[in-house]
Amino acid sequence: MDIDTDFSCDPEFCKLLARREDVNLIGAALELARDAQPKLDFEHTLGWIAKRSVELRTHIHRMRSDREMLSELVRCLAGTHGLHGDKYAFQRAECSYINRVVETGVGIPISLSIVYVAVAQGAGLDLVGVAAPMHFLTRFDTIEGPLFVDTFHAGQILNYDDCVEWLETLSGLSSEEIDQALEPATPREIIIRMLNNLKALHVTQESWEQAWLVQRRLLALHSMAFDHRRDLALIAIKSNRPGVAIDLLETCLKDCSPKDRPMIENHLQIAEHQLSKWN
Repeated sequence: MDIDTDFSCDPEFCKLLARREDVNLIGAALELARDAQPKLDFEHTLGWIAKRSVELRTHIHRMRSDREMLSELVRCLAGTHGLHGDKYAFQRAECSYINRVVETGVGIPISLSIVYVAVAQGAGLDLVGVAAPMHFLTRFDTIEGPLFVDTFHAGQILNYDDCVEWLETLSGLSSEEIDQALEPATPREIIIRMLNNLKALHVTQESWEQAWLVQRRLLALHSMAFDHRRDLALIAIKSNRPGVAIDLLETCLKDCSPKDRPMIENHLQIAEHQLSKWN
């Protein structure tokens, strides 16, 4: 099966595959961006983040409360350096790539949040990412309770009650369901969410080569998942990899449900017909 499963050039992604906890989230996110930008040099982005951490550190020691420190973080990133979201960001893959977020100032909630977390942690603030329903956020725990920063909407700072009420309206979920989703997300959870975002966008825009690169990472992270094998097979057909598609679909046939079998067999015929044109 001709699938490139060698991620040795991506040390942080390899840590995710090994389910290690010592993952550098910025490094892992940049490894995803390098799929679309093979010549990407990480140093510019890492240097920019380091400078912002130093910039923030020189100011927060004068702050008198946790909220003031978060406000200084927002002033630095959203104010001075213009990081923000816009309604078109969800339609552009580059808004998921950390280096492009830093260069253009525009991102989606999860990519902006990753930058906020990296800058904050570099300055000594224990900000973490939260995979909230419908909208990724960052969280900062205080003695008086957690505060949340919505990096997409100009760094709006929300207390727990306001955050839950807003997410209830946004998602239609109950407060109990939202409460469970407001715990800190692991690097693995964050990277999987980034990959799923990119996959949905590439499929919608029929960018099949990029969809292939994203889906092979999802399958590597979920190596036993039928859905991810099936999806890689379907993307293989779309990206002119019929031989790989045939191998994947034949594997899928061994453990698919009776409901899925007709669909798998149909796509297997499509892949075989596509391959026959090459011979």
